Amino acid sequence: MTAQIASGRRAWWLAGFFLLLLNSAYLGAFATASGFYYAQVVAHVIGGVVLGATAVRHVARHRAIPEGWGVAAGPLAVALATGLALSWTGATRPYRGLLYTHVAASVLGALPILFWLLARAGRAGAPSLPGAAPGRSALLMRAAVLVTLLAMVGSIVYVSRYGAVRRQAFRITNPSVVPTSMQEEGAGPSSPFFPSSSNTSRNGIIPANFFMTSDTCARCHKEIAEEWNESAHHFSSFNNQWYRKSIEYMQDVVGTKPSKWCAGCHDHAVFFNGRFDTPIKQQINTPEAQNGLGCTSCHAITHVGSTMGNGDFLIEYPPLHDLAVSKQPLLQWAHDKLLELDPQPHRETFIKPFMTEQTPEFCSSCHKVHLDTPVNGYRWIRGFNDYDNWQASGVSGMGARAFYYPAKSQGCGDCHMPRVASTDPAAKDGQHKSHRFAAANTALPFVNGHGKQLQAVQTFLKDGAVTIDVFGLVRTPAAEASEERQIAGGEPRLNSTFAVGEESASFGASTAVTTAPVTVVAPIDAVKPAVKRGESVRLEVVVRTRKVGHFFPGGTVDAFDVWVELEAVDSKGRTILHSGKVADGGKGPVEPGAHFYRSLQLDGEGNPINKRNAWATRSVAYVRLIPPGAADTIHYRLNVPADAGDTITLKAKVNYRKFQWWGTQWSFRGMRDPAHKDFRLGPAVDNGRWLLTGDPSTVSGPMKQTPDLPITVMAEATTTLRVVDATAVLPADAPVVSKAVRERWNDYGIGLLLQGDLKGAEAAFLKVTQAEPGYADGWVNVARARINEGNIDGAAEMLGQALKINPTLAKTHFFLGQAAKTLGRYDEALTHLREAARQYPRDRVVRNQLGRVLFLKRQYPEAVAEFKAALDVDPEDLQAHYNLMLCYQGMGKPDLAARERTLYERFKADESAQAITGPFRQLHPDDNNERQSVHEHRDASPFDYGVPAPPTVPAAAVARAGQPATSATRVARVPAGRPAGSTAPVPARAAGEPATPGPVRRPAPAADRRSTTAEISPR
Repeated sequence: MTAQIASGRRAWWLAGFFLLLLNSAYLGAFATASGFYYAQVVAHVIGGVVLGATAVRHVARHRAIPEGWGVAAGPLAVALATGLALSWTGATRPYRGLLYTHVAASVLGALPILFWLLARAGRAGAPSLPGAAPGRSALLMRAAVLVTLLAMVGSIVYVSRYGAVRRQAFRITNPSVVPTSMQEEGAGPSSPFFPSSSNTSRNGIIPANFFMTSDTCARCHKEIAEEWNESAHHFSSFNNQWYRKSIEYMQDVVGTKPSKWCAGCHDHAVFFNGRFDTPIKQQINTPEAQNGLGCTSCHAITHVGSTMGNGDFLIEYPPLHDLAVSKQPLLQWAHDKLLELDPQPHRETFIKPFMTEQTPEFCSSCHKVHLDTPVNGYRWIRGFNDYDNWQASGVSGMGARAFYYPAKSQGCGDCHMPRVASTDPAAKDGQHKSHRFAAANTALPFVNGHGKQLQAVQTFLKDGAVTIDVFGLVRTPAAEASEERQIAGGEPRLNSTFAVGEESASFGASTAVTTAPVTVVAPIDAVKPAVKRGESVRLEVVVRTRKVGHFFPGGTVDAFDVWVELEAVDSKGRTILHSGKVADGGKGPVEPGAHFYRSLQLDGEGNPINKRNAWATRSVAYVRLIPPGAADTIHYRLNVPADAGDTITLKAKVNYRKFQWWGTQWSFRGMRDPAHKDFRLGPAVDNGRWLLTGDPSTVSGPMKQTPDLPITVMAEATTTLRVVDATAVLPADAPVVSKAVRERWNDYGIGLLLQGDLKGAEAAFLKVTQAEPGYADGWVNVARARINEGNIDGAAEMLGQALKINPTLAKTHFFLGQAAKTLGRYDEALTHLREAARQYPRDRVVRNQLGRVLFLKRQYPEAVAEFKAALDVDPEDLQAHYNLMLCYQGMGKPDLAARERTLYERFKADESAQAITGPFRQLHPDDNNERQSVHEHRDASPFDYGVPAPPTVPAAAVARAGQPATSATRVARVPAGRPAGSTAPVPARAAGEPATPGPVRRPAPAADRRSTTAEISPR
């Protein structure tokens, strides 16, 4: 049965019906965080309840549905029921199914009524709209129906295209015009935030309380807020004593303005409100200074300008934020209830597409940095960089030449924001992305007493990120200085304090060792070799990065203690070799002869950068990091005693301590030695003495004493050697070569290749081809070693074998293209390089090589297009700018050529700065040994960090590096207690000269001059 609604009421009900549908179309299309939008949300709820109640009352009274409602009654009843449920539960993600049911039922119920109204318009007894004269009723009804249908269709069409349009609007892309100086970055020198590249949507300061309202977010996102509360992001600012000390020191030396370069990523609450012009010491205990990065520090970013880092983002004070943070309980309830009813505007305000679809590019805004004149008073220099090496690697899925590829490409969030079980409103399938951002900072949770965070970080570090393998044994005497020469096809180097990986064609060492390969008895656990008493052998240890998407370690690698420890103990319990031991029962400094993974930077007078004073860096003694999906091979000298036991147990570890021992001591207790008056202090030098006897009672954080930071063992391995008499005949111990150990041989070869031992690497990779002839990468890796040596014909032979196994392998085509280019066969080179580029269009090295071949063919416009494609990946790509300069010269465009020359010279390494390292290396033979690409480690030498010794450095050595010359320049103190026995210190090398080859023997010890105070740390 059907029943008629009274004419007047029916007209008003229909008007409300049309308005509700139009309101629904608007809400479906335009999810904007505005007062008007949320007024429509309220109107939608009230309108739906009123219309639904009226309809239910009519049906209940007449026990019949209105005419024309037949098909629509069921869906509309479902729509009403789900709408009422949603008004109670809200439409957050756990109730998304309810929301979709409500929308679908509403559409299915509304359409039959609309078509019925359209069909009945103009007929006798047809429904009419309020105030419409009978003659105009049909026209108005048809118009109302058509407008409503058009609005509904338009809303659906708009929503279907909205996602793609929004993604494009918020996409992170690099600028087509590359800045020639820091003054052209960000908002420029007139910005109150310069030299940071960060900015606000107002191009000026915004209230600090904007960044101090994370407790507001916790009202709904309690679980996420609890994770963030213990994270390193929360303790990024002056609630972090290590950071606090470094910025206080920086501002004391160079002022507040350069320190804004740091603040753009560390100190939002005390930076974006304009207070960073005041020395932080004067406001250290304010809530703003102690706030750290809050929720809005990331989630209110609306634009990222590039992948050049330095805080290149735009942050916006979000709409309705004042309502969210209101202290009035009623307003808080109203805000939270509106978000529950329609969370889409909130979601779109705080989750931009680049946060989920371009996470690494988003993270690069702060996890990649460079310094330039406004910060360091010197020139452009790369600081830490966790983005470029990821982008160029196999982990990203964008690198064509990686040694290894994961089963699925991964970004920052896949490792550092894993999904965890959750009941949070943002949870998807019962999980949300962890906001602990677990990575490697064990120091902050340790001093803050955050056990869960510390456990999360240490679990992350131990979860197979790296592995270590005591792989092989070499029966060879102690290494002498080896002949080195430049790698074939080497290119100019970027001015960097960080390692350069697969983002450069000059991947690995810049010099090659050309000595014949040695016989490696390996793997030790498979061969089970014996050593003779009195014999000296070399041990080969391999560290491999497995679950690391960037260099290992990443971040501020001048500040960490990351090293390899190897201990050899015989069956009598005697320690024969112990490299990498830690003083004071594991609480003190690491012995200086250990194999470190770090960047050892020096200031203008050769003092080590050990106070997080990267702005004073003028040279690098060495930098050693392991690329993602690669390996490092370490050599140890084991001298077997004549009375050794019957076995020797070898135990190797990869150890991680977040901050170096001296850096922690300085951060908590460091103070100037008041007795030391005659020292130089400036933007490029600090050779004053420091005492570690200050009062830690006022440091930031709950721990008011110097912490003994935990050492995390990331990986370890143990194996055993048999020991026989000196006169015994050793059994045959031929290397084991089988498919089961193929990867271990490959890792060993990768480590040798990256340190420039080309003959050794080639021999190892040939073992790989024997172990598994069908493994194409083995043949490619042999070719890589031969190309670096200059043996192009031999490389081509190996690449031909790889091509037979896998005709589409991109890296094979890349190296075939490289070989063909070297031989002058440019068309052949283009064929292979284009195939590699087809598979990996964002591999900048492939693009640069393509452009180079086109340049050699004088096809300048095509070459320019390739180099610009490389710059689209990285605007600071040195090779692209160099070759663009040459192209524009060839095209007769001197202005463009001059601009590219400026950029090339901006980014190119300052070779003369290496002169600074010479005197430092003379005084620190362990560091000089570590600087060599191929070197051996021995038993730990006695060491002491507090030995005064004031040698001088000739002023000419400093002047060569572009620093002001003085009559005499003091450098860091000599560590004490060097054992006697081996070569003299090396002299400083001239600009462009290869690094001094071979291990450096230590000088005989001077008198023991130990001190109870700590001065300039040798590290």
